[in-house]
Amino acid sequence: MTADLPQITSALHTQWSRLQSWVGPLGDNLLGQRTKPSVLDGWTIGELVAHLGRAMDALAVCTPAEPGTRPIELAEYVGSYPERADDITRVTRELAEEISDSPLESVDALARAALARLDELSLDDVVVVQARRGAITLRDMAMSRLIELVVHAEDLVASLKGVVDSAGPANPIDREAQRMVAEELLDIVVTRGGWDLEVVDPGLWIRLATGRARYNVDDLARALTTDYTAGGVPDLGRMLPIL
Repeated sequence: MTADLPQITSALHTQWSRLQSWVGPLGDNLLGQRTKPSVLDGWTIGELVAHLGRAMDALAVCTPAEPGTRPIELAEYVGSYPERADDITRVTRELAEEISDSPLESVDALARAALARLDELSLDDVVVVQARRGAITLRDMAMSRLIELVVHAEDLVASLKGVVDSAGPANPIDREAQRMVAEELLDIVVTRGGWDLEVVDPGLWIRLATGRARYNVDDLARALTTDYTAGGVPDLGRMLPIL
């Protein structure tokens, strides 16, 4: 079962705190890695960090939608990322340049403003918000930000492999937040295909679902399971990556 708004809100706060505590000690030059390439093609590690702030700012600017406004589905919202890739890259680079004097402090400020806005909207019992790219439920908007933090935390871990410790307790990805994201991404797939599937390996499933790992059926069978063991896990190759 996917998470509700209070659960997502709690996970978002926890995930940001954990990630910020991992990135913060690296300093604004990220231990000399700021201008080095990240695992995201064409992005530096510094731009990836700046993108965290831009992603969270999308929540900070949300306002209550007009009564009767019909929200788009989360799958539609995140599914628009590929067609907006050039715009996302442009805006990310502009922000990275804008905050270049104090990137970590600036990103943290953007994230905390977003979390405060989420808390404010929740207290006002707002159900649907107007986001930059359309109306969406507050619950789905918060989940989209949790997806961003968890996925890009893994991008940062991969980008800084061998430079920054991310093993065991040092891992900047909160397990509960990771589980929520994995189940949400699976729900998108299940809703489209109607299968009865469960997540076994949240990290592997997220990497497959977001294109961070090359798709193959053996990895899929390690990431997911089904109650209908006779048929095994269906081949989802045509449905992945989700974003």
